Amino acid sequence: MALYADSVARLIEQFEKLPGIGHKSAQRVAFHLLNQNPAVVEQFAKTMVEARKSLKFCSVCQNMSDKDVCDICGNPARDKSVICVVEDPRDVVAMERSMEFRGLYHVLHGVISPSRGVDPDDIRLKELVARMADDVEEVIVATNPTVEGETTAMYISKLLSPLGVNVTRIAHGLPVGGDIEYADEITLAKALQGRTKI
Repeated sequence: MALYADSVARLIEQFEKLPGIGHKSAQRVAFHLLNQNPAVVEQFAKTMVEARKSLKFCSVCQNMSDKDVCDICGNPARDKSVICVVEDPRDVVAMERSMEFRGLYHVLHGVISPSRGVDPDDIRLKELVARMADDVEEVIVATNPTVEGETTAMYISKLLSPLGVNVTRIAHGLPVGGDIEYADEITLAKALQGRTKI
């Protein structure tokens, strides 16, 4: 015997496909929407469809945008001589929240991962190399401290160093407020390697 009407079961299945949403959460979200006024649900669906249709990638940095050139790349106050390379558009948001970086970004949309069949040609490296003609002095690689992130960082360094660009890597280590006793070996090793004079 089916627990739900087919349409409700299909809705729950769709929500289960979202990251971090298990069966119970999918049920809650589905029933929340089903209990809303139909106009609210229609607006929700319309907003999702419009967001997906209007999505573009910035022709400069490859970040998600609704314009050909995103607001960051179009801002004349940004330092165009420094590019911070990140894996994902969400990383741009995280870096911007720090309010420390005033350069431009380049979004790779992934990392090199031979085990998952992701080669250098599958991420936005050609577009990064093309940007080196714009008087770029430094490329800061801010990929995640995973095996794939480190592999990608090393690949970028080897790719850009012959072009006379200074390639640097963000420091990794202990977070502010973190306890040394709870840190894993890799985090401690990175903290030691990235130490600075006080």
